[in-house]
Amino acid sequence: MAELTLVQGVNDGLRVALETDPTVIVLGEDVGKNGGVFRATEGLWKSFGDDRVIDTPLAEAGISGAAIGMAINGLKPVAEIQFMGFIYPAFEQLVTHAARLRTRTQGDYPASIVIRVPYGGGIRAPELHSDSTESLFIHTPGLKVVVPATPYDAKGMLLAAIRDPDPVIFLEPMKIYRSFRQEVPEGEYQTPLGKARVVREGEDVTLIAWGAMVPVAEKAAAAWSDKGISCDVIDLRSLSPLDEETIVQSVKKTGRAVIVHEAPKTAGLGGEIVALINEHAFWWLEAPIMRVTGYDVPVPMFALEDHFRPGVERVGRALDSVMTC
Repeated sequence: MAELTLVQGVNDGLRVALETDPTVIVLGEDVGKNGGVFRATEGLWKSFGDDRVIDTPLAEAGISGAAIGMAINGLKPVAEIQFMGFIYPAFEQLVTHAARLRTRTQGDYPASIVIRVPYGGGIRAPELHSDSTESLFIHTPGLKVVVPATPYDAKGMLLAAIRDPDPVIFLEPMKIYRSFRQEVPEGEYQTPLGKARVVREGEDVTLIAWGAMVPVAEKAAAAWSDKGISCDVIDLRSLSPLDEETIVQSVKKTGRAVIVHEAPKTAGLGGEIVALINEHAFWWLEAPIMRVTGYDVPVPMFALEDHFRPGVERVGRALDSVMTC
């Protein structure tokens, strides 16, 4: 097995899909000869040509609309939107058409569409390049929303998303694109969508995160273990559908929960998880549930970016708080 970074896992997944399924098409701005802004599609155009790896104009509504048309005609498009802050022109196509296509046609037309979206902060990018607005899509029935936090899951979840009959928003955390390597199997394998990953087992607190916040949660759990706090760390992986069972069973075991995400706090997925825990594990709680999130402001410029994104210290303070209740 090769040791790959997360972005290399994405690239390998795309290569396997193109090799094994002639209906798979990759499209987006600069995904061809240039290999994508993050080089996630590097080498694919040279291997598969213009008909399979398509450079598009700078027009997100056109990219998503073309992907929907391809899916209706039996293809499996994998479209890249360069940054999450650029996806808003495509929002109408995705919410009004892609998400409703199978329902609207009573299953007569397929909607096997993957929209790859680099997202989140931490890379010193300019405005509209660091958004984390996954809740917009989680709130949309008919869309699946997933986010890998490891190279292994990047490849396995991408292949599962491509094979899935529903449209999938595939979020890729830019901050950890190249932050570490992991052994990744060659060839085809799939990581099931809708299933969380238990990263670390503990007894005192359930620590829930996704994307680039998973390594932050892991570091906080490791550091606070020296203080005698034992954390169950859960990587959600799938935001919609949500693995409710894993969350609830963990909180029933620990009696405490801290949720970490870099999206703004108001109406973020963390609030929905709080409601889920209250509905199904309230009588097991030993302390109020804490959320460690981004602030309710636009993502700031470079000088304040590290203060905006949750870090180990902020997560640790939340762990201290729930343990002292």
